[in-house]
Amino acid sequence: MPGIPAVPRRLLLGGALAATGALAAGEGTAAAARREPGTPAPAPAPRRRNGQRSMIGVPYERHPVVRVGVVGLGNRGAGMSEGWAAVPGCTVTAVCDVRADRARRTADRLVARGRPRPAEYGGSEDAYRRMLGRDDIDLVYIATPWEFHHEQGKASLLAGKHVIVELPIATDLDELWDLVDTSERTRRHLVLAENCSYGRNELAMLRMAHAGLFGDLTNGHGGYLHDLRALLFSDTYYTDAWRRLWHTRSTASLYAMHGLAPIAAAMDINRGDRMTVLRATATAPRGLADYRERFVARSHPSWRETYVNGDLVTCLIDTARGRVIRAEHDVSSPRPYSRINTLAGSRGIFEDYSGTSATGGRVYLEPDHSGHAWRDFDAYRKEFDHWLWVKVGDDAAGNGGHGGMDYVMQWRTVQQMRAGLVPDIDVYDSAAWCSPVPLSAASLARQGRPVAVPDFTRGAWVNLRTGLDSRTTEMPPVL
Repeated sequence: MPGIPAVPRRLLLGGALAATGALAAGEGTAAAARREPGTPAPAPAPRRRNGQRSMIGVPYERHPVVRVGVVGLGNRGAGMSEGWAAVPGCTVTAVCDVRADRARRTADRLVARGRPRPAEYGGSEDAYRRMLGRDDIDLVYIATPWEFHHEQGKASLLAGKHVIVELPIATDLDELWDLVDTSERTRRHLVLAENCSYGRNELAMLRMAHAGLFGDLTNGHGGYLHDLRALLFSDTYYTDAWRRLWHTRSTASLYAMHGLAPIAAAMDINRGDRMTVLRATATAPRGLADYRERFVARSHPSWRETYVNGDLVTCLIDTARGRVIRAEHDVSSPRPYSRINTLAGSRGIFEDYSGTSATGGRVYLEPDHSGHAWRDFDAYRKEFDHWLWVKVGDDAAGNGGHGGMDYVMQWRTVQQMRAGLVPDIDVYDSAAWCSPVPLSAASLARQGRPVAVPDFTRGAWVNLRTGLDSRTTEMPPVL
């Protein structure tokens, strides 16, 4: 398949991940005492180079206008380009895709919406590097297939740009560490474009947790359960079938960040707690082959493929404070969409995608509730609605996909850059949330035995700090 590099051998077929030894330090005494026999002890974190410093708490420099360059203009990138252009004080100055016609079509759509025409780049695999040479780009948004994210994200940092990358930022532990180190050396932020962390229910759940409504948090459950079979076998939706081909390469949890990230934020992962140990299980790979048998013509190129990734890959993740997170990934089975989004503690529980109210959530909280009967989430979401949704929720409905959370994420990113604020999500969060991709491959290669989770903060996780539960701030006026 032209244009797609070979996937690192350590990920192929869930094979031996050399990085089970490239695991970071920072494990507390209690976590070490709980470590199961056979769990690899964390190795020391890679040493920082001279002059390399943490990016925790580092604000963006102020930008009167945020100028965005977009790399990757398939379904996601093209749609998000219009979202960036709709945010006050943001303009898309350049667009790039290996297929030049996509850059032209995206530019045409922006002009049709009354926006300035961006510069167009395309026609070659290194076109994005030419785009990075421009001096009128402050933020690079990357929406290419997963295998390009590390290379393109790193190149953008080295070009002096801030970066926001679609899920995952990288698929290999060495690459995750490389992005952390490159961000620290260049003093530029690299952020996972985790739109689900800005979901309305997710942010209300976060605020409820921080207000103590669940008591002492004990466990959470999130995932990405989305029947993608028709899209995976489409000849047009995923260019060159890139996403389906990952199911022929790896036995891993490929995309659970959408559910993991909100639970991690509610538990203050990297802000007083951290993930320490991961173990993974996988069901047999049946769904894609069964769908192909029933619905795909024998002449289709997919009949030359063998699917190895389990339909349901589940990760159990321990934290230093004794909590457990269950993260799931399944895009191969017939089922309604769900990110699960469940949080529980000593005084109650919230479950999303299960209620009968308009919010889709349900709760049971002591002392408010008794009688072992679920209650609707509506009143709690109204009370704990995040200020971002109060402020821009109406605009989000008309300018962004996924129920408006795309636009909320974009608006907040631009606001932080224009106001010179510290990002809600940093490179350490981004690396931690994406680490279950290679870690699940490592655990599954060891028949589900536990593996240690790196501490990308190099010990700074013990410090409480603000994240997605931010204080109300204003978007600077557009002059």
